[in-house]
Amino acid sequence: MIIVVGADGSDRSIVALRRAIQFADAWGAQLHVVHVMHIPSSLLGALSQVPTDLASLEQAQRQMVWNVIDPVIEGAPMDMERVDLDGYPADAIVEYAKKVKADLIVVGSRGRGELAALVLGSTSHRIVHISPCDVLVVKAPFE
Repeated sequence: MIIVVGADGSDRSIVALRRAIQFADAWGAQLHVVHVMHIPSSLLGALSQVPTDLASLEQAQRQMVWNVIDPVIEGAPMDMERVDLDGYPADAIVEYAKKVKADLIVVGSRGRGELAALVLGSTSHRIVHISPCDVLVVKAPFE
């Protein structure tokens, strides 16, 4: 069994990650922890005028997220993959789940993009609708 969990470093995604670890451990499943970097095209235009290295900014952002995720997954007893992807989070997570033939996708009910979710719909909502496999949307205790 393969479980894919989306993690963006938000409190809600950490709750989902912990739940995914519990399930993977109980079921003897392989766990794929997926972080998706999404830089809106409007921001890319603005960044092109700033004399910085975009790759360095992306790497720093990824490292900040993994610095939050790594202590949670450290010592987890199951076979685990850490995965970095680029793109729109819902689409990237679902495409990755298809690629690895995942049996379950686990996500938090909301991530870092709460304002965008009000306008575009949440990542978890989109994943539920486009995923070929089961999806567990984990609500945080503070919701």
